[in-house]
Amino acid sequence: MIHKIVIPTPFAVGDVNAFLIKGDTLSLVDAGPKTPEAYEALKFGINEAGYSFNDIEQVILTHHHPDHSGWFDAFDQAKILGHAYNNLWLTRDEAFFQFHDAFYLKRLIEEGVPDEYLGWVKKMKRSADLMGEGLLDVILTEGDALPGHPGWSVLETLGHAQSHIVLWNEKTRTMIGGDLVLEKVASNPLIEPPLNPEHGRPRSLLQYNESLKRLLTLPIDVIYTGHGNEVYNAHELIGKRLAKQHDRAMKVLAMLNNGPRTIFELTRELFPAVYEKELGLTLSMTIGQTDYLVEEGLAIETRDEGGILHYEQA
Repeated sequence: MIHKIVIPTPFAVGDVNAFLIKGDTLSLVDAGPKTPEAYEALKFGINEAGYSFNDIEQVILTHHHPDHSGWFDAFDQAKILGHAYNNLWLTRDEAFFQFHDAFYLKRLIEEGVPDEYLGWVKKMKRSADLMGEGLLDVILTEGDALPGHPGWSVLETLGHAQSHIVLWNEKTRTMIGGDLVLEKVASNPLIEPPLNPEHGRPRSLLQYNESLKRLLTLPIDVIYTGHGNEVYNAHELIGKRLAKQHDRAMKVLAMLNNGPRTIFELTRELFPAVYEKELGLTLSMTIGQTDYLVEEGLAIETRDEGGILHYEQA
């Protein structure tokens, strides 16, 4: 049994989906944002399936973003499962939060962002209050069998988040996919600090593309998605998304015709109407394309004496 629960969010993405799955164990996959409206929707959806909060034995998080991780701590009888990265946010790890701010400040400076925008570092944690609080009981990693659900396994699919996993059942050709593949929109591969502070900036778009390409090797019939309707044509949709991303990168490559550019300069040109309002997101999207161009050998990244990165055609 897979029972879908649609939950409202205060975010531009709109409603988020959670799923009840019944095997040897009754599990909830994702838990909406921590708002009263989301709590009521979750309660209604669980009741509709004939259960109550106390019946839930496991809560599985596809990733740590607040629209998915809000109410996991409302289930007193449940074990909490997810990728290790979740813990950094869900425990409000102080050392990680300090690293988080330093990481983003360094990114903004190397992206050539003017001083008046550096206050954006504070906004990067603005939704942490809509996440639940607590510690995972079980860390899920690549290839794990999903406890209580014979036939289901865990795939690590980083990119949209550094904590992202999906649940895969090869026998039924069914996936519970979080935000990896959505029907109507492409997921944004967001720049996030690495799990290990000693590692460099994760190349989120490159990770995301690899996660998508991996799905092309699986015989998927249906993906239950984190937002919107189920996806039944996964391979076709992924092909279109990868092609569209390549086209965007080519647009950025053309913007390098007149010599080296910084990430901020490219972002301002790519997103003139929204870059100030959505600076974190638009910078993430731009640097994803430059990472792709560098990886493909089409662009070169250099760093000036001030530490600012510049990109030019190869």
